[in-house]
Amino acid sequence: VQLQASGGGLAHPGGSLRLSCEGAGYNLAYYAIAWFRQAPGKERERVACISPTDRDAAYADSVRGRFTISREDDKNIVNLQMNDLKPEDAAVYYCAGDSVRWGICSRARWDLWGQGTLVTVSS
Repeated sequence: VQLQASGGGLAHPGGSLRLSCEGAGYNLAYYAIAWFRQAPGKERERVACISPTDRDAAYADSVRGRFTISREDDKNIVNLQMNDLKPEDAAVYYCAGDSVRWGICSRARWDLWGQGTLVTVSS
């Protein structure tokens, strides 16, 4: 059982990147899935979460309106579309999965983590 994050890289300010989180041995459709990020010297921050049932998405204030989390259940993937990137978005991004089926973001136990993908935003 694992999560695999991909899609990080270098973007210019104002640019876009799309991160993907793929499950292996773990059906993402049944679980709340979130994206976290951690920049050097800063605490880990949850930037977006999507629940499995009503598919409501929750965003950190710092990314709301710029980032969109979505599911591709047929591919067992959760994406994070990041638009209008800013230098302060640079971080290692991790996807995480709840360990309880049909849970909601506010009560999720983030027991399953992907390996992280680096996002750099620089001109």
